[in-house]
Amino acid sequence: MIEQRNDGRFVEELGGKGELLMFVHGLGGSTNTWYPQAQVLKRDLRLVAYDLPGSGRTSLRDGVTIDSLVADLHDVVEQAGGGRVHLAGHSLGTIICQHYAARYADKVASLALVGAFPEPPEPARKALRDRAAKVRAEGMVAIADAIVAAGTSDDTKVNQPAAAAYVRESIMGQPAEGYARNCEALAALSRADLSALRCPALLLTGDQDRTAPPDTASALAAAIPGAELRVLDGCGHWATIERAKQVNYAMTLFYSRQRSSQAA
Repeated sequence: MIEQRNDGRFVEELGGKGELLMFVHGLGGSTNTWYPQAQVLKRDLRLVAYDLPGSGRTSLRDGVTIDSLVADLHDVVEQAGGGRVHLAGHSLGTIICQHYAARYADKVASLALVGAFPEPPEPARKALRDRAAKVRAEGMVAIADAIVAAGTSDDTKVNQPAAAAYVRESIMGQPAEGYARNCEALAALSRADLSALRCPALLLTGDQDRTAPPDTASALAAAIPGAELRVLDGCGHWATIERAKQVNYAMTLFYSRQRSSQAA
């Protein structure tokens, strides 16, 4: 079921039944960031995705901050039935999930974080603010090719041009002001306190991910008790698209192990 809510938020029920898995996309993404995973994971879980404010098909409103983004996720979870929820995030979405899990630790059944990092380093914060200014002045087309070049792997650009085209279209389809506001929110946020987390966590990143390189993902995994990390070969930052089959396999095993543990 696809729903455009009265508050302007775009939400999709992507199928399945049972425990709730909520997908949270990243900067420049949409619910379609998770489409390849939804086709597989709906066999075992109930899947819901939504577009962040000012992204995709969700309208922009004032005051986009990490607190407002966490509040949006909480609203969607509650409207989907509440209770314990599995969270899967990509890029900025991983930070939203981290903050949500730190704030509502008893409500989070698991975390699957793709292209995860705790917060932008200082040079990246300035680059994000500069990018916001650029898209306001010149539109999304001004940055689309640069995002494809930096955000996808060499193998993707050569051997999976359709994946690179998806990333380009995802960026070009964003509302410029919404994208700029989300850039600024990402540039301003601080890392979450993950010390209290006790849920299972899976981190996936690409060996050519320049936004969440393996060293950054490894340090983040070490900060989450019991987290596991997998590095995907020949993959950039858009792993759900660039290495969909490998991400599907890793997430399927991750949730299968949780079901086995609960049944034991």
